[in-house]
Amino acid sequence: MSKTRFAYFCQSCGYESAKWLGKCPSCSQWNTFVEEVLEKDNKSIPTWKSASTTLQRANKPVQVADITFSEEDRLITPDKEFNRVLGGGVVAGSLVLIGGEPGIGKSTLMLQLALNMPKIRVLYVSGEESERQIKMRAERLVEVESRKSEVGSEKKSEVGKGCFILTETSTQNIFKQIEELEPDLVVIDSIQTLHSAHIESTPGSVSQVRECTAELLRFAKESGTPVFLIGHITKDGMIAGPKILEHMVDTVLQFEGDRHHVYRILRTVKNRFGSASELGIYEMLGEGLREVSNPSEILLSQRDEALSGITISTTLEGMRPMMIETQALVSPSPYGTPQRTATGFDTRRMSMLLAVLEKRCGFNLSSKDVFLNITGGIRVEDPAIDLGLAAAIISSHEDIPIPFKTCFAGEIGLSGEIRAVNRVEQRIAEAQKLGFEQIFISKYNLPSGGLDKKGIDLSRYNIDIKIVSRIEEVFGLLFG
Repeated sequence: MSKTRFAYFCQSCGYESAKWLGKCPSCSQWNTFVEEVLEKDNKSIPTWKSASTTLQRANKPVQVADITFSEEDRLITPDKEFNRVLGGGVVAGSLVLIGGEPGIGKSTLMLQLALNMPKIRVLYVSGEESERQIKMRAERLVEVESRKSEVGSEKKSEVGKGCFILTETSTQNIFKQIEELEPDLVVIDSIQTLHSAHIESTPGSVSQVRECTAELLRFAKESGTPVFLIGHITKDGMIAGPKILEHMVDTVLQFEGDRHHVYRILRTVKNRFGSASELGIYEMLGEGLREVSNPSEILLSQRDEALSGITISTTLEGMRPMMIETQALVSPSPYGTPQRTATGFDTRRMSMLLAVLEKRCGFNLSSKDVFLNITGGIRVEDPAIDLGLAAAIISSHEDIPIPFKTCFAGEIGLSGEIRAVNRVEQRIAEAQKLGFEQIFISKYNLPSGGLDKKGIDLSRYNIDIKIVSRIEEVFGLLFG
């Protein structure tokens, strides 16, 4: 028998040390090191099959040309937003990690997904709730789905038909039930509650999270069954557990949103089978989560009169164009140091835009309080909204409203030039579809006269396209 070896792990970031440390060298947190068992008995190699032997099969190297490949067989779910975020559906044998704040709706999203797939077997493993608690939530979701159907009785018999609930935290018992049930999809809620008998440490520790994830990863790859893991997050917004957890899985999804808003955003952080910049938008209702197919409608406020300090900008999240409302408030500062506050936007980039407006356009903003807000509770990092934010700031400063049917798509450089943005055709098409009459874009998006980089004539759009190259030109056209 091999000698048992111990090590110390930081419970905040997963840093490993041979001895106890008061302060973690990686994350600078204090009193986070806990002793855990590191060495296991080599005679019992953990596998997900209960009847498997201790001997592992040895894989042999294979040439790339000899590997048989077919098109990705994706499992299409009834949730179109979920399919979009995953890159077109669930890939067989994939391991997906979903993180988010407590109460944001992670368990509701996955249970709603499991209930609405009656043609396949879904095993929902919960280590946090009892069967009765899950049944209460499932009854509410099933009732809503049944109400949506035109043929109520037939739909009600199908919703939740293939969903099986298992309340268990031991991975060995979970795999035993998986062998008997043979599900087509497995949901684990949550990975921090599982524990493996091969590791002598408490559930939720770094060693347990790593070992349980490794066992689920082996099961997913060997059986071809997709597995969804729900993960907790720390106070810093990072997924709890070691950083290697995010490297082991195939896809990392972040479920985020403001508790004071009804909208939730499912954002892709990592995806081996699709784009890593997609997002899906949901509306949190009393009866569950509802897909939002056209996010521009919820991000734009409906108002009857023109107000100063409000502009509409075009942004891209993945391949999806969206129109967002940007608001600015500029007022005299009653104190010596003016305030700079931004909600949903980078404060440092806001300071850069204010410096450009003061240096290149001559507006006195150094003694003014400036507040920026992106409506809808979302956070935008697309630099294409720079032009819309600058126009909103000057509109509030001069107290001159901008026409509601005007939108912007342009990045502002330090010298005051309007830089080109990517996929400007999609932005223009989205603005035209929503009924906007005028859009400001950079002339550097049109390197060959009236043609864009792909040689498409922009005259085919039924919208007034203003071509500008300097920030001064924009303000001249807007405010005279």
